[in-house]
Amino acid sequence: MSMSDPLGDMLTRIRNGQMAKKSSVVAPSSKLRANVLDVLKREGFIRSFEEYEDRPGIRALKIELKYHEGAPAIQEISRVSRPGRRVYSKIKDLSKVYNGLGISIISTPRGVMSDAEARVANVGGEVLCQVF
Repeated sequence: MSMSDPLGDMLTRIRNGQMAKKSSVVAPSSKLRANVLDVLKREGFIRSFEEYEDRPGIRALKIELKYHEGAPAIQEISRVSRPGRRVYSKIKDLSKVYNGLGISIISTPRGVMSDAEARVANVGGEVLCQVF
């Protein structure tokens, strides 16, 4: 059976892994997931991630979770734009997450980027998720 929200599934795996104090979690691979993980790594919310071949023809992502003094680096991670309700935002209408302490991850015509990078590039797009 196919998955209706692959990105939401990966975010839930990260959330569950951090609640269980896991050092890493595994998720199926896709370009969008890898781009979102790249933004999370650049912003310092995860240690790293790597793509590997799970079975012949099946690729997976191993995500190294990050903790600070025993507490997860990601306090809250939530999906904004879902398959049933897409959320698009112009850059001037994009609100800050927790007064600038968190980030929004946005899919723009120039690629997947954080809200700060989108403001510098002056592009809007689909708001994928928010992280704090």
